[in-house]
Amino acid sequence: MFTTKLNYLHHRINTFLSNNVTSVTLKTLLQSHAFIITTGHTNNVYIAAKLISLYASNKHLISSRKVFDFITFKDPFLWNSIIKAYFSNGYYTESIELYSNMRVCNFLPNPFTIPMVVSAFAELGLIQNGKKIHGLVSKLNFFYDNSAVGSSLVYMYSKFGFMRYASNVFDEMPLRDVVSWTAIIKGCVENGESGKGLEYFCLMCKNGEGEVRPNFWTLEGGFQACGNLGALVEGKCLHGLAMKSGFGCYQVVQSSVLSMYSKCGSVEETYRSFSEVDGKDLFSWTTITSVYAKYERIGESVDMFLKMLDSGISPDGMVISCVLSGLGNAMRVFEAKAFHGFILRRKYDVDHMVCNTLLAMYCKLRLLNLAEKIFDGGNGQNPEAWNMMVVGYLKAGLESKCIDLFREMKYLGIESDINSLISVISSCSRLEEFHLGRSLHCHVIKNLMLGNVFVSNSLIDMYGRSKNLTLSWRVFCMMKDKDVITWNTMMTSNISCGKITEAFGLFDKMIAKSYQPNIPTLLILLCACSQVPCLEKGEKFHEYIEEVGFRKNTLLATALTDMYAKCGQLTKSREIFDSMEKKDIVSWNVLISGYSMYGEANYAIEMFKKMEQTEIKPNDLTFLAVLSACAHAGLAEEGKSIFRRMKDYSLMPTLKHYSCMADLLGRSGNLDDAESLVLSMPIAPDAAIWGSLLSSCKIHGQVEKGIRIAKHAIESDPENDGYYIAISDLYSSVGMWEEVEMVRKIMKERKVRKEVGWSTV
Repeated sequence: MFTTKLNYLHHRINTFLSNNVTSVTLKTLLQSHAFIITTGHTNNVYIAAKLISLYASNKHLISSRKVFDFITFKDPFLWNSIIKAYFSNGYYTESIELYSNMRVCNFLPNPFTIPMVVSAFAELGLIQNGKKIHGLVSKLNFFYDNSAVGSSLVYMYSKFGFMRYASNVFDEMPLRDVVSWTAIIKGCVENGESGKGLEYFCLMCKNGEGEVRPNFWTLEGGFQACGNLGALVEGKCLHGLAMKSGFGCYQVVQSSVLSMYSKCGSVEETYRSFSEVDGKDLFSWTTITSVYAKYERIGESVDMFLKMLDSGISPDGMVISCVLSGLGNAMRVFEAKAFHGFILRRKYDVDHMVCNTLLAMYCKLRLLNLAEKIFDGGNGQNPEAWNMMVVGYLKAGLESKCIDLFREMKYLGIESDINSLISVISSCSRLEEFHLGRSLHCHVIKNLMLGNVFVSNSLIDMYGRSKNLTLSWRVFCMMKDKDVITWNTMMTSNISCGKITEAFGLFDKMIAKSYQPNIPTLLILLCACSQVPCLEKGEKFHEYIEEVGFRKNTLLATALTDMYAKCGQLTKSREIFDSMEKKDIVSWNVLISGYSMYGEANYAIEMFKKMEQTEIKPNDLTFLAVLSACAHAGLAEEGKSIFRRMKDYSLMPTLKHYSCMADLLGRSGNLDDAESLVLSMPIAPDAAIWGSLLSSCKIHGQVEKGIRIAKHAIESDPENDGYYIAISDLYSSVGMWEEVEMVRKIMKERKVRKEVGWSTV
C-alpha cells in the first residue's frame, strides 16, 4: 500500500515538472501547488522553480514571489527562475532589483543570469550598469561558455547606438549562434549602418559555424538593409534564399520582402510580392498604395486604396496621406479635389496627419485658397500646419503673405522650423525687404541657428541681392560646415555685385579645399564669363568640364555655346552646339542670338530653318533673335516672312517684336509699311518704336512722314522731350521756323524740359 502511494506521489510530481507552461491554467496550477504543500515538497528547489515559472506564465507574479520567498536556501538556479519570471513579463526594474539582492547574498551570476540582466539594462537605458556587467563577464570568462552572453551584450550596445562596442564584442565571441548573428545584423541596420549589416549577413552565410543559418528574424534584418541601401540585386538574391530555406511563407518575411522592393523602387516586384502575402494587413496595403503614389501611378494607387476598403481593413492617416502626397506630387488637381471629397464624406479629415497632408497637397498644387480653408479649420491650427503655410506662400509667389504669417507665428509664440525660416528670408530677398531680413538674421543668431547650412546659405543670398557683399562675406566666413551650395551662393553674390574676378577666385579656393563643384557651379561661372566677357577663364572652365565628365550635360553645353558666342568665338560656339546629343529650345535660341549679335543674319536664318525641321518649336525669343538679325542686316523681305510665321506657332508678337519690325522696315526704307504696322499694333507703342521710326525718317529724308509720326509720338507720351526735339529738327530742316517756334512754345506750356547734354571729355 505504501509503495503504491509513493509511486502515485512520484507520478504526480513528475507529471507536474514535465508540464508545458502554455498548457497549465491557473486553476490546475493552484491544485498542483496545494498537492505539493500537503505532501511536504515546498522546500524542493526544482519544484519551487517550476512553480515560479508557471505562475509567471499565468501573469501571477505575486504567487511566484511568495513561492520564492518561502524557500529558505536559495541557489543560483532559483534566483535565475525569479529573475526570469519578472523579466519575461516586462518588469525590468524588479528583475534588476532581484539581481542586486542575489549579489548581496554573495551569489555570482552564471551564463543564464547575464543575458536577462544585460537585456533589462538595455531596456531601461542604464548603459553604465551594462558596462559594469560587461566587465564582470570578462572577469568570469563567460564568453567561452555560452553564446547568449555575448549576444545580449551585442544587443545592449546596439540599443544604445554604440556599434563599435557591439562589433568588438561580436568579434571576440568564439561561439556564435543565429541569435548573435541576428543581433549584430539588426543592430547595424537600426543604427544607420545598413551596408555593414549586409556585410555581416553575407559573412554569416559564407562562414557560419556548423549548422548556423539565417532564421526569419535574420532575414528580416537582411531585407531591411537591402531596402535602406536600395540594393535591388542583393535583395533579389536574399529573396531567393528565403524561398529556398522555407521561410518565404512566414508573415514577417513576406512583409520584409514587400517593404524591400518598395524601398528599392521596383514597382512591379512590389506588386508581385504584395500578391504573395497571405494575410494582407494594413502595413501591406499601405506599402503597395504608397509605392504607386510615389512613382505617380495615381490610378493604381487610388485603386489599391479602394480595394483595401473592400477587404474590410479601415485606413489610418498614413495610407490616406500617401495617396494625397501622390496626387500633389503628380499635380492632379481634379483627382485631388475628388479624393478630398471622399475623405470628407468618410470623416477621415479629423486625423491631424490627414489634415496636414491635405494642406501640403494644396500648397504643392498652388491652390492656396483651399489650403487656407483647411488651415483656418478646426484641425489646421498646429505648428506643422503654420510652417507649411509659410513655405506654401513663398512657393506660390505670395511673398507678402509669407512674411505676414511668419510675423503672426512669432506673435503667437508658435515655433518656426528651418523651412519656414528659410522661406521668409527668401521672401525678404524677393521683395527687397532687407531691413526685415537683417532682423531675421538677429533672430537666427539669438536662436543659435546660424550653424544650419541652409539658413546661412539663404542669408548669404539675401545680402548678395541687397548688394551688401560685406555681410554676405561675413556670414560665409563664420560658417564651419559649408556645402557646394554655400560656395555657389557666394559666387553668385559676388557676380551680382560686379566682383567677377572675386567669384573666379572663390572657385579656385573651392577646388583647393576639396569641394566638388556641381553643374550649377559651372553654370554660374560660365554666365559670368559671358557677362564680362572673359574668353580665357571660359576656356579653363571648359577644360574642367571635359575633365570631370560633364561634357554631355545639355545645360552646360548650352552655357558653353552662349559663352563662346558672346566672346566672339562663333565657330567654337557652333562646334559645341553641333556636338550636343540633346538640344532644347534654349540651346537653339543661344546660337541664333549669337549669330544675330555679330550680324551673321544668314547663319541665324539658316539655324532657324533647321530648328523648324526638328521636334523643337520656336518660341517668342527665337523669333526676336531672328528678327533682330534681319534688322541689322537690312533683310526686309526675310524679316516680314519670319514675322508672319509667328501665327503658325500660335505666338502673339510682343512690343519687342513690333519694335524690331519697325526698325527693320524703317532702316530698309519701307516707311509706309513701318508706319502702318505701328498704327495697327494691338498694344500701345513705346518710346523705342517711335524713336526708331523718327530716326528712319531722318535718314531717308521723309520730313512730312516724320512730322506726322512725331505728332503721334507726342500724343502717346506728351512728357518725352525727345519727340519735341525730333519734330523741331524736322521743321528746321525744311525752313519751317514758325513751326519750330510753336514747338518750343508748346514745350514751355507743358513744362517739358530738354535734358542737358554732358561730356566726360
